[in-house]
Amino acid sequence: MDNPVPSEQLRREVAEQIVAALNLEVGADEIEADAPLYGEGLGLDSIDILEVALVLSKRYGFTLRADNEDNVRIFASLASLSDYVAEHRTK
Repeated sequence: MDNPVPSEQLRREVAEQIVAALNLEVGADEIEADAPLYGEGLGLDSIDILEVALVLSKRYGFTLRADNEDNVRIFASLASLSDYVAEHRTK
């Protein structure tokens, strides 16, 4: 991909995927780009993160592995997750 920097559109898409996958009662536009996804912030737990990883893997054509030591960084916020998707997506 020529431009691995996520667009606002991609960031919104990722937020929408998170909301849909977890049936959250917040809108995609309510998820702040730099707010934590895990624990404080959006309040996701490890099961939620696995659900999101599965949905994003299918949607964008790459694998997010549970044993990836970068997961803490990847799932730190919507911005970091969108950055990762932009770099690794195949579709």
